[in-house]
Amino acid sequence: MQTRFKKNAKIFDIAITAVAGMVSVGVMLYAVVHYGLREAWPELVLNLLYLSCLVMIGMYFFNRLDTQRFNYWCSIAVGMTVLLRDILFAPPLAYYALHLSCLTLSVLLLCILTFFYARKNWQSYTKRNLWVICVIDMLIAALYNVAIYLEPFSEYTDYLLTEIWIRPTITYGLVACFVTERS
Repeated sequence: MQTRFKKNAKIFDIAITAVAGMVSVGVMLYAVVHYGLREAWPELVLNLLYLSCLVMIGMYFFNRLDTQRFNYWCSIAVGMTVLLRDILFAPPLAYYALHLSCLTLSVLLLCILTFFYARKNWQSYTKRNLWVICVIDMLIAALYNVAIYLEPFSEYTDYLLTEIWIRPTITYGLVACFVTERS
């Protein structure tokens, strides 16, 4: 099977994204089974979107998906996770400033995804534009991480700490795919 990328560093980036994403999604699927569908059904919906992104990254890596389709459908899936997890059904945080910061960054990320990824002229992306998407997603995850550590620990804490880093991992994989893409 022929791969899209030839450099070992790029293959390593994609492999790390795939392994980290699959382990994280596996942990969250275990959480859905452990806590029951009644309590954890939103995680199941998010995990289906995350899995679709990971499958598309694999298909793109092995030249089974062209760049335009990969661009469009991964943008839709990541945008839906931002909209669902961080905007429409944002988790309640004990500190209002953290909640407002996460919400503001999530809306910004959704706008940037819409602007950069949904354009027909995807070849005009710069590396800086792509890395801004990844950095904003990592900032959101870091703020959620701080909020989790400031609140009392519960049985859900370990799962929450895993779940918040899935999307930044996938976003890193998307950026890693596009940074070297030629027009």
